[in-house]
Formats: sequence, C-alpha cells, structure tokens
Amino acid sequence: MLPIRDSVLRLRTPVVTWTLIALNAAVFLYELTLSPGALDQLIAQYGLLPARYSSAKAVPGLDPENFWPFWTNMFLHAGFLHILFNMWTLWLFGGTLEDRMGRPRFLFFYLLCGLSASLVHFAFNLQSSLPALGASGAIAGVMGAYLVLYPRASITVLFPVLFIPLFFDLPAIFYLGFWFLIQFFSGTASIVNPQHGGGIAWWAHIGGFSAGIVWVALLHSKEKNIYRHFTRQAFRPRWGRWHG
Repeated sequence: MLPIRDSVLRLRTPVVTWTLIALNAAVFLYELTLSPGALDQLIAQYGLLPARYSSAKAVPGLDPENFWPFWTNMFLHAGFLHILFNMWTLWLFGGTLEDRMGRPRFLFFYLLCGLSASLVHFAFNLQSSLPALGASGAIAGVMGAYLVLYPRASITVLFPVLFIPLFFDLPAIFYLGFWFLIQFFSGTASIVNPQHGGGIAWWAHIGGFSAGIVWVALLHSKEKNIYRHFTRQAFRPRWGRWHG
C-alpha cells in the first residue's frame, strides 16, 4: 500500500520538511557523480557499520571513535526507489507534523528520531559489517508521532490489484499500526534467521517509530501550552489531543 495523501489541514509551508528533502536529494545526486570505489568509500565512512564500534579489531581504515555516522547515515541512500519512497513519505507525514510542532522543534525531533533509530539498529546488529543508510529511521519516528497526534486522520492509499490501481481511505491508526506490525515481525524474524532481513534495517524502523511515540509524548508533557496561536485554535485542538 502506497500512501498518497492525508486529511489534515496544513496552515504553513513545511520549510524544514522541504529543506530535508532537498538536502537528501543533493547528497544522492552527489553519490551519482562518484565512481563505484569512491561511493563505497563514502558509504563506509558515513554509513552506519555496527562492527566499526563493537568489533575488537574494529574495521580497518575506519575510526571507531568517530560517531558522526549515527547521524550522517540518514542522509545517504542506496538507489532511486530508496530515496523516492523515503522522501515521498517524509513529505506526506513530515509536513503535517512540522505544521503542528513548529519548525525548530520538528527539526530537533526529526534528528533525535534518526539518532534513536541508529542506536536501536546498532544494538540489534552489533557484529554487522553491512552499512545501514537511509532516512527511513527518522521518517519512522515522524510516522510514530503522527499516529499519536492524528490517529483518526484519513490516509488515502494506493493498492494495485492485477495492475488495476485502487484508491481507498484508511484511518491513520490502522495504516500506521499495520506498517509497524510488518516491521516488528520482520525484525523479529531477522533475529531468528539473519538471512530473512534482506538488507533492510528493520530495527532502525522499529526504533525510529517507537522513539517518535516516546519523544512526542515527552514534548507534549513539557510543552503542552506552546501551540495556542490564535490562527490555529479555530481549526484544531491543542497539542497532544486526539484528532482526526
């Protein structure tokens, strides 16, 4: 199922979301200019290789005390479909969340979810020498926060049946809950049978989504009165209220 749009009204231009999309696109275009060897070196240096930090021998040529890859990996992508799907999902859910949270807090929240996703991936793949890269962990955090704030929002999804595109609406709590269950069962299966992972960082998705739920709840408990701008009160409830 491919999400197409949501039903939540946006009142401001999602500047941070568009900036993140542009930055990811710029890095990916730079990747395309590199030779295969230079690209491999870039991914090794800035992608997240758990064995770089957990192995007694570390990884030759990589500094085990350089922790920037826990952030930088979220700006690298492995191919056109990888970045297109990630950026589409970021645009769909990120713009709505940015409008609700405000730009500086959304940026902080996004980076925090990305770091949380990297840490969870690292914890469940300590000996892996396969680099993890992509924005999907941070975007999963955005999706988790969206589930908390807009569980009854309507998500229009595309579901192809025998090459026939079908469009229908689902409650956000159903679509996002179903998405998370897929990640969780796939992540659990990858522990039992590592070959099941298929090169997908399931636990980064799980960690990011869970972090989004936790961090948005903490932000609500500390900042519950900051979103009472008169231009919004007529359109939606205050921060943290259930809304569709």
